[in-house]
Amino acid sequence: MSVPTFEARFKEKKLPTPHEALIYLMVITSASDRDMTDVELARIGEVVRSWPVFEDFNHDRLVGVAQACQKRLHEKDGLEGVLAEVAEALPERLRDTAYAAAFEVAAVDLEMRMEEVRVLQLIRRQLDLDTLTVAAIGRAAKARLRTLT
Repeated sequence: MSVPTFEARFKEKKLPTPHEALIYLMVITSASDRDMTDVELARIGEVVRSWPVFEDFNHDRLVGVAQACQKRLHEKDGLEGVLAEVAEALPERLRDTAYAAAFEVAAVDLEMRMEEVRVLQLIRRQLDLDTLTVAAIGRAAKARLRTLT
């Protein structure tokens, strides 16, 4: 009996690919307060264009992946279902990267709304991230995004 490949598992269960899962988390974070701002959308695009994890991702697919995420959020199991699929789709070694991408979108305007905080809590719980990792990611993003004024 052969073990299904990583790619076959995604097709079989209709899971998002790891790239799609990373994008889903950024979209979920941006949409958490029902207002996907231009700054947040620009940051998602910037992350996809510049982070090494997206090196082999076809950037032309970004809008379609974001729309698929939004559509998926409106299905029966909604946010909880999407988060469960994302956790299953992401290899263990990319979970901190996934949280960092989501946090990057939440922190880009240097103003964390309660809805964004709640979604980040759900993400870190679903991805089973430890407190020190979460704190380090948050601190690094805030330091990186800070301005002089």
